[in-house]
Amino acid sequence: MAGRQTRARSTRGAGRYVALLRGINVGRAKRVAMSDLRALVEGLGFTDVRTLLNSGNVVFTGEVAKTLEIAKRIEEALATRLGVSSATVVLTGDDVQTIVDDRPSWRSATNPSRLLIAVTPDATDCRRLGALTRQPWAPEALAAGKRAAYLWCPDGVIASQLAQSVGRLLGDRVTMRNWATFVKLHALVRA
Repeated sequence: MAGRQTRARSTRGAGRYVALLRGINVGRAKRVAMSDLRALVEGLGFTDVRTLLNSGNVVFTGEVAKTLEIAKRIEEALATRLGVSSATVVLTGDDVQTIVDDRPSWRSATNPSRLLIAVTPDATDCRRLGALTRQPWAPEALAAGKRAAYLWCPDGVIASQLAQSVGRLLGDRVTMRNWATFVKLHALVRA
């Protein structure tokens, strides 16, 4: 089935994407109205643009292109048009599906707002987490999938030593969303 979807997409020449902007509307820095963000992404030639929540999540359709190129275009437009600097990770619809499919089946991960999805522009960054995945983190947990890392932070991200360690290792290339948000993004990609 995935092969059929890929062929159909390339025949049409368009794909579905998710852009995750790092640090948008967190505290008082990097304030961006979602209506401005939608207009910016539409101004870059993308269609079916939707934002989710107020934290820099954008779902859109566009010509098939490399995600790093799309991210660079969005980052440059943010800086020049809105005066905001934000690292941006762009995922394809297939990337989003892979992240959903790879979710660990931790029985303890019962609160979707405490299960974090960490993504970077480069899927190979997950391999860099090898040493961290072998460390004991209980009651927290870490797993590296094909396209994202999964962090179970039962006491919240602010108090999480695990989230801090992943952040230090992956640096400003990483952005995180909780599972509840990611499931909503997945639904928008599939809609």
